[in-house]
Amino acid sequence: ELVPSIMSNMLNPDAIFSNNEMSLSDIEIYGFDYDYTLVFYSKHLHTLIFNAARDLLINEHRYPAEIRKYDYDPNFAIRGLHYDVHRALLMKIDAFHYIQLGTVYRGLSVVPDEEVIAMYDGSHVPLEQMSDFYGKSSQGNTMKQFMDIFSLPEMTLLSCVNEYFLKNNIDYEPVHLYKDVKDSIRDVHIKGIMYRAIEADIEKYICYAEQTRAVLAKLADHGKKMFLITNSPSSFVDKGMNFIVGKDWRDLFDVVIVQADKPNFFNDKRRPFRKVNERGVLLWDKIHKLQKGQIYKQGNLYEFLKLTGWRGSKVLYFGDHIYSDLADLTLKHGWRTGAIIPELRSEIKIMNTEKYIQTMTWLQTLTGLLEHMQIHRDPDSQMILEEWKKERKKMREMNRNFFNAQFGSIFRTDENPTYFLRRLSRFADIYMASLSCLLNYEPDYTFYPRRTPLQHELPGWSDQLCTGTFRIPFLQETVQIK
Repeated sequence: ELVPSIMSNMLNPDAIFSNNEMSLSDIEIYGFDYDYTLVFYSKHLHTLIFNAARDLLINEHRYPAEIRKYDYDPNFAIRGLHYDVHRALLMKIDAFHYIQLGTVYRGLSVVPDEEVIAMYDGSHVPLEQMSDFYGKSSQGNTMKQFMDIFSLPEMTLLSCVNEYFLKNNIDYEPVHLYKDVKDSIRDVHIKGIMYRAIEADIEKYICYAEQTRAVLAKLADHGKKMFLITNSPSSFVDKGMNFIVGKDWRDLFDVVIVQADKPNFFNDKRRPFRKVNERGVLLWDKIHKLQKGQIYKQGNLYEFLKLTGWRGSKVLYFGDHIYSDLADLTLKHGWRTGAIIPELRSEIKIMNTEKYIQTMTWLQTLTGLLEHMQIHRDPDSQMILEEWKKERKKMREMNRNFFNAQFGSIFRTDENPTYFLRRLSRFADIYMASLSCLLNYEPDYTFYPRRTPLQHELPGWSDQLCTGTFRIPFLQETVQIK
């Protein structure tokens, strides 16, 4: 009986979701990352990165040639996972540092819950073992968090090489393997392997359907200033923007900065800007002003602010990397931030299916039954409760498989938000699947975070307030928003 009413209020996958109240009427300047923000890539790119890094492992790090038998599996990993560098384990961790049992993988095989609990003395990972502020494994930290979309082939390659060593009973040091894979993935970028491949076949690797030009043109028509700060090189960005926006793409931007080395760009006050000429040559001139139509390399945010005067909450910057793109801007500089989460669109479409809604409705019903009926201690009642617990566990596994057979949703564990969502909620004022979602909103639109009931609040009034179409971006609301 509940399913039809829920089905009539499905979420809009092209909506923008708010963690913090923000009015676009206050935003005068829009900033953008390049990769997976202005430009989206096809599924072929991750295969390219995986294959190139795998070959570097073999040719430069002397790994066994037999690892070439492993191909990239786009359905294996999800973003936001943690990797225990010393134990060579890939896993999903929730917002409270608890490992989601059933999502711990050694190589390509799941580790039994009992073994995980024995290794970690439970399922909690202490703070001192977690990754540092930027998700890296450093100093005493043993966990690395993979937040970048480009890290999907890295996680898969790590798991495949681990699998090969385990299957062939080869003794190896997990720390060395992690470093070698990390260096190989890095070299695919630094040595230009990825950039050259994309430039050589731009139609194969770049998706044209994200309406980037329409978004930029709309902002320009409303008198907004725009800038681009990316870690990618000049010629690569120029060719990509020519393809998705047009040869006049630089006319839309007031400032363009390439090879910025984020997140160092936001913290290092020492590196000056350098101008890049039309042939890609770096000029030695001292930069007194960031001019429209020019491309600049390196630099730092403090110099950027001094040269532009763009400060505070009138600036909104979009990026896909929660740490490198957004964290410093919101915590240190007071900019407003927007996260581009491509996985959001596909997950919402799954959540809108009748099968998912039916599974989740019954799962919540079972949870409610267990909560209220556990007071009955007689043997018959306890037997029924045990059956319900088994069914609940089965329903949870079904729910995970809707999204990813190994790790489930990037936003939720069984009960709690993921560590990924915790950081997203902290560092992004708004988040969306792509910049094209901005086309559904007027430039003076105000985003209001949905008031969700706290655990100690009465559900009655809060449910009534939160289920109206003025609160939740339902599918039928699209026309009203425009």
